[in-house]
Amino acid sequence: MDPCPYVRLVVESLSLKLPSSPVAVSASVPAHLCELRVNVSPVPFVETTAVPVTSLSTSLAAASFDLDPDTLVRLTGKPVSLDVSIYVRPVRRGCRDRKGKLLGGTSISLNFEGSKLKPVLFHKGWVSVRNVVGTQGESIMIHLVVRSEPDPRFIFQFGGKPELSPVVFQVQWGINQPVFSCQFSMEKNCRQSRTLLSETRSRGREWRRALPDERPRLGRERRGWMVMIYDLSGSPAAVASIITPFVPSPRSDRVTQSNPGVWLILRPAGPLVSNWKPWGRLEAWRERRRGSIDKLGYKFKLVTEDWRTDGIPIAETAINVMKGGLFRIDRGTMNKDPQSLIKGFVMGSTVHGEGKNGSPEVQIGARHMACAADAALFIALSAAINLSMAACRVFSE
Repeated sequence: MDPCPYVRLVVESLSLKLPSSPVAVSASVPAHLCELRVNVSPVPFVETTAVPVTSLSTSLAAASFDLDPDTLVRLTGKPVSLDVSIYVRPVRRGCRDRKGKLLGGTSISLNFEGSKLKPVLFHKGWVSVRNVVGTQGESIMIHLVVRSEPDPRFIFQFGGKPELSPVVFQVQWGINQPVFSCQFSMEKNCRQSRTLLSETRSRGREWRRALPDERPRLGRERRGWMVMIYDLSGSPAAVASIITPFVPSPRSDRVTQSNPGVWLILRPAGPLVSNWKPWGRLEAWRERRRGSIDKLGYKFKLVTEDWRTDGIPIAETAINVMKGGLFRIDRGTMNKDPQSLIKGFVMGSTVHGEGKNGSPEVQIGARHMACAADAALFIALSAAINLSMAACRVFSE
């Protein structure tokens, strides 16, 4: 299994130096915003981040951009620029111009030749910001470090929705190679409002929707769902199973954050099929903020030796229920904490919106995948993430 050549562009150590202005090191909320724009076609990469006013540069990553193989091919031999724009943060909330007043900007030239093989440093240090001059003729200065590093990733694609027990392919340069198979199952006689699936072929693992008269009455819990991941030899490689049912909160039709449903991701602990060891714990719930569309909330933790304990928090995010989105485990490229178990990009999974058809795609950082068994765990996690969209469906529906 060979990874695809991704490159990560990192912008870090951002800080501003204003002309004849005191250094605001102790400000809890930076008063300035920095827009970073990488001019690539057809759609530029844009990210906005806060930038402190200080005489010393910070050490944390401010932004990062992922360049996939197709983008790298388009950029080979072509000039690319990173445009940096500085804004004053708007004082009033709800301001139409969310970025505030533009102070000025600068550009950094980028050349990604050879970036797939080795780290490249494009800029490090202070640079003047154009079109902004202080009262004493001094320009605003911005400090930043711009660099790239190889970030190869394995790409996997489900052959269908996880509940249809699809084959999982590895994707590389447009070629799909089957590497895993899934088997989705439900606990028999389990009350749930979701349409039941019944197996039509014992070996083909193909499923069909049950007839309308086979549907149970509206239930108040969703439980007993399980996804088994098999390797090409037919051996179980990973499991995702609901251990805490998805139930609505009191006087509500929603699975809320105060009472989330929980999946447990397990890996084989020995040669026997019955021996499994917990690896990760995924919590999911449905939330609605006033005046906004419903979102699906996720929290993922690595499980310790005693899996009943709280675990190690790894990722927490919320995804638009209607549009779907991306679940991502990314610990940053400049994580200097020696106690951190995970660094850099780990995993990303697409999540399709409620009621929409689609095959999830999974990306896994090559540094976090030593063997195919590691990939199976992330495949199982992706299946649980996508199935949570159905498990958190409003019960009145």
